[in-house]
This record gives sequence, C-alpha cells and structure tokens, in this order.
Amino acid sequence: MNVKADKTIQPRTLYVVATPIGNLEDMTFRAVRVLQQVQWIAAEDTRHTGKLLQAFQVQTPQLSYHEHNRSQRTPDLIARLEEGHAIALVSDAGIPVISDPGSDLVCACIAAQIPVVPIPGVSAVTTALCAAGIATERFTFEGFLPAKPKARRDALAQLERESRTLVFYESPHRLKATLADLQTVFGSDRNLALARELTKLHEEFWRGTISEAIAHCDTRRPQGEYTLVVAGAILEPQRLSEADIKAELTALLSQGMSRSAASRHLAQETTLPKRQIYQLALSIPD
Repeated sequence: MNVKADKTIQPRTLYVVATPIGNLEDMTFRAVRVLQQVQWIAAEDTRHTGKLLQAFQVQTPQLSYHEHNRSQRTPDLIARLEEGHAIALVSDAGIPVISDPGSDLVCACIAAQIPVVPIPGVSAVTTALCAAGIATERFTFEGFLPAKPKARRDALAQLERESRTLVFYESPHRLKATLADLQTVFGSDRNLALARELTKLHEEFWRGTISEAIAHCDTRRPQGEYTLVVAGAILEPQRLSEADIKAELTALLSQGMSRSAASRHLAQETTLPKRQIYQLALSIPD
C-alpha cells in the first residue's frame, strides 16, 4: 500500500489522539507526530501523560482536562482553538471520549464549527473482543455499569434479552459483585471472557461461564482493570396464539405497514411461517 498522508497540522483543529492502553509499543507514528506538532495537549492526568511524552521525546505543553474541571476548561480550550491553535486531546489510556472525558469538548467544537480529527489507535473494547472467543459479528459496548447494586441490576435487566455480545469495563474491587449480579439476571450458564491488564506484562484472558467465573474469582483475588465480554442472549421465538397474531397484524397495518411486510416482521419473531401469517393478514378487513 502506497498512501501519501497529509502530515500538516491544521490550525484551529482539535485532534482526538489515541494512546496505548498499556504497552508503549502500541503508540502509532501518526499519534507521536501530532503530539509533537500541536500547540497544546489537553490531558486527563498531566503526570501520567507526561511519562508518555517523555518516552517519545514530545515537549508540547500540557493543559489538564478531566472529569472535575471540564466545565471550566472547555471554554478556555475553545478560545485557544478559535485563536488558531491546534490542540490534541488525550486520555490516560486508549481512545479519548470512550468512557473517558472529552465528549463535552468534542460537542463544543462541533457547535463552534471547529474541525475534530480522530487519530485512531488501540482500544480495550476491540482488543478484548478479538481474543475472547465469543461472537463478534454484532456487539454493544456498555462501558462501566453503575456502582450501586440496585442500579447495576436494573441496568443488566434491560440487557437480559440483548442478543448481541456485551462488552463492559469493570474495576477489580467491583468485579465479584458484578459477576454475582450477572448470574442473578442472566443465569449461570452464559459464556463470558474476563480480559485483564490488556497489552501489559500480566495480560490474561479467562474464559468460561458466569458461575465458573465466580468460582475462579473466589480462589484468586481480582487484580488490574478488567474488560468483560459476555455472550448475548439466545432468544426463543415467541409462541403467539392466532388471536394474538391477528392483534399484532392489525396494529402493524394501522401503522401503514403492508400485509407482506407485517407478515415478514412477525415471522421473524414467532414460530409460524410467513405464508401462514400472511393468510391471517388477508382475513383482516381494510
């Protein structure tokens, strides 16, 4: 592949720069160049990012931008951008804005018609997914579940019938409680993978069922940050009576759906073939 890339940093532009989630060798050439050439780096933790900048000999000055100062810092960063400065946004690890500060700044830039340029890189979500051994064709990222038990169980209850693979982040001190709630809501036999310390020296994947994961954590104290990859629900087709199907068809037809489209829609959700549902649809008066 011979692609000529524009290596010119544009003024009045926010660059959303991905950084390694553990292994420094995952830093991209492009990310290093951008961090070297912008006027400012907005960092979640300037001390943490300072070590990264030192490793790659980047001397660009930093400004703190984190959860607790974002409302005050965002107008300042917008003002600097409006003056023509180029700014790089980084988080402590991975892609900014994904379960990290930055969404407010990106939205403020868009509102002010300031260009936002992503500089992609490693992500714990895709890193865990590709080695979990669980279906990857369709998945949903849920980030961190609520810390309070009832709110966490309520959030999981809304996902009980989700057929896509689920990806969560979790801290080591809440992992056991989260696994217990997963068992309560999803049952014991749902498959999952626990990905720990991704890309770091002690990276580890554990794979099994939810109940087996609970037993595993009872014998070994959770350590490091976790990414959980949980198999989606296997949904059984609904068994509706003929009266129920006619009622569903009537509702769909009243919404402007054709008989054929309504029959096809219900055939995907029930055990009846489309042809049989379509015959019922024909019996419903206009």
